[in-house]
Amino acid sequence: MNDEVPDNDDYDAGRRRGEFDNITPEDFTRDHGSGRATPPGWLDGESLGQIRRQMPIAYVEVVPVRADEFGRVTQIGSLLRVCDDGSIVERTLIAGRVLYHETIREAIARNISKDLGDIALPQLPQGLMPFTVAEFFPTPGVSPYHDARQHAIALCYMVPIAGDCKPQDETLDVEWVDPRTAALDSFLEQMADGHDYIVRQALAWAGL
Repeated sequence: MNDEVPDNDDYDAGRRRGEFDNITPEDFTRDHGSGRATPPGWLDGESLGQIRRQMPIAYVEVVPVRADEFGRVTQIGSLLRVCDDGSIVERTLIAGRVLYHETIREAIARNISKDLGDIALPQLPQGLMPFTVAEFFPTPGVSPYHDARQHAIALCYMVPIAGDCKPQDETLDVEWVDPRTAALDSFLEQMADGHDYIVRQALAWAGL
C-alpha cells in the first residue's frame, strides 16, 4: 500500500512524502484557535452526512469493565445519555468513528477519554482482534444492530478501566453492574439497537 501511485484527481496526489507524519487526531477534530488548517481529506458535517448515506463507516465500540487483580471481570459499565430529541435518557456503550489518519488503538483510547475523562486509565488490549464485529444498518431488522443515521461497521472491544470516570461530552453518568447478579437483565433491557447483544457477546467472550 505504501507504493500506491495516486490518481491525478486524488485529494493528496500532489502532497510530498511525509507531509502527514506528525498529524494527530486532534488536528482533525479541534483547532483551538491555533490557525492550523484542517488536513486535506477530512469531511465537514454536510459531506459526512452524504457519505453516511452512500457507504459504510468504520467505528470502534467499547464495553468498559472493572476487573480484579487476576484480570477477572467484576463489573460491566454503561453510559447514560440524553437521546437526540432530548426526551429520555438512554443506556449505551462507548462508541465512535475511526478518524482519518488514526489507528484503531488511538480511536479506542480517544473515544474512552471523550466519554470517561482523561483519568479513566483504560488498559488497552495488546492485540487488536475484536471479540465481535457489529454491523449497524439504517433499516431495522437487517441485523441485530440498528443506527438510523448510517450503515456502520463496529469493531467491538472489552477494555478494563482502572481509573476514575468523569463523564464528559454528552455522557451524563457511568453506571456499573455485577454481571453475575440478577440486575444484569434489567441493565441490558435498557439498552437499545443491539448494544445489549454486544454486551452479551462480550461476557461470553470473557467466559461469563
